[in-house]
Amino acid sequence: MATLTSWGRRSAVLGLVGVVLWGVGCAPRAIRGGPGTENPSLDEPAMSTTLDRSDVEYLVAQTLDPLESSKFWMRDVKGSMERPLLAIWPIENRTSQHLEDQLLTLLSSIETTLVESGDVRMVDRTRQAELTRELGVQRGAAYDPRTARELGRQLGVQYFVTGKITSIEEKLSNTRRVQYTLFLQILEVETGLIEYQREAVRSKALKG
Repeated sequence: MATLTSWGRRSAVLGLVGVVLWGVGCAPRAIRGGPGTENPSLDEPAMSTTLDRSDVEYLVAQTLDPLESSKFWMRDVKGSMERPLLAIWPIENRTSQHLEDQLLTLLSSIETTLVESGDVRMVDRTRQAELTRELGVQRGAAYDPRTARELGRQLGVQYFVTGKITSIEEKLSNTRRVQYTLFLQILEVETGLIEYQREAVRSKALKG
């Protein structure tokens, strides 16, 4: 009887160890992805219908790649004796989603692209935010063209980049699709005229 009891205890301990090891093996494991890692395509699959970095990079490329060959850029930027000073204004979120992080990434990507062109000078967005607070501009008023012109004059810029992002959502059976459109504009501060405008569309879907 003692032998059976001892064997039973031993079996219970081995079983418990097996359960612990199984649990460790099935625990979440952090992995690193992207170029230069063992998972270079980790960022390629879509995880949701919201915008990810790949979508942001696509929208920026589609709206800014044609800029350098546009008549405005060739005439007023490259043809200028001095590199024009630009400021980036908020991109208005006209979707039903919370896209604060994505819009921040979008603005940073636009800023980087323009700076790397070497054709323009850019006002630091921190300085813009400070001036906005100093002038007591409310959040909603930031999208008012008259407010933008006033702040543009205060900053001494010739042009500012702005725009909006919209979305159309559809659902059919077990599939939900969201179509995002980025409208990007470059406006002259003094006149408010649109010197450049481009739009790009990106669709995301969730099935099942």
